[in-house]
Amino acid sequence: MTMMMMMMMMMRPLHTSRLPSSPYLPFCHNHSPPTSLLAPKPPFLILVPPPKQYPSLLNSYPNQKNRHRQQRPIITAPMASSTPSSTTGEAEAEAETKPFSVLFVCLGNICRSPAAEGVFTDLVKKKGLDFKFKIDSAGTINYHEIKMGPDFKFKIVSDELHFRYHEGNEADPRMRAAAKRRGIQITSMSRPIQPADFRDFDLILAMDKQNKDDILGALERWSFRETLPADTYKKVHLMCSYCKKHDETEVPDPYYGGPQGFEKVLDLLEDACESLLGSILAENNLILDS
Repeated sequence: MTMMMMMMMMMRPLHTSRLPSSPYLPFCHNHSPPTSLLAPKPPFLILVPPPKQYPSLLNSYPNQKNRHRQQRPIITAPMASSTPSSTTGEAEAEAETKPFSVLFVCLGNICRSPAAEGVFTDLVKKKGLDFKFKIDSAGTINYHEIKMGPDFKFKIVSDELHFRYHEGNEADPRMRAAAKRRGIQITSMSRPIQPADFRDFDLILAMDKQNKDDILGALERWSFRETLPADTYKKVHLMCSYCKKHDETEVPDPYYGGPQGFEKVLDLLEDACESLLGSILAENNLILDS
């Protein structure tokens, strides 16, 4: 009987519901084996091109051969300055120690303006204030109509012509001799007025009205290409506006005259410079207090 039962069991069909349909027991609820386990692993990396709906990615590597050499640019943020910014007190202290600057201007910078520079320099030295002033002189020769002879006229229309009539020359020897007799030394060298003068000087004094017009004309032209304060024109004044003992409104050019012309110029300049210094000291108390 035992033998018969064994034979019957061998002939009985197996119930398939009791056996898993797949040899992969962990995935018995999925009758198909997972693709990740069945798919062969490629021996190399397959690059899948980006989809066409993202055109910006299509040209990410225009040169595949050398793309490994391309490096991302290094972006650095600006570092904060280790130097602290100037405080208001420091700015005021700097303004207090800055010397008061005066520029005297005539046509050629060989007679009147160097004489004014010499007279004013001598005056402030006698007052013991020379270290509190910056004094210089210049000429408008580049921006004025120059007459050379009775029938020849040359007009400077632009400073780009680089025409320097007296630049680098000493003052007229007649002017230097007349000043020396009064104990005044004139040592300046002729130079033309330049854009920086309108920034560097606190006061610009013209010897006559034509000089003043030329200065303001140069300022107007330069203002289109230079950064100059809007109120720079307020620095420009006539020299004789400071005279107290004389009624002249202009310092005459002695170049074509005799010795008395140079003496007259010095008389006017000494009168104007005395009043000029008093006016500067009255309006700038820091010069005396510092």
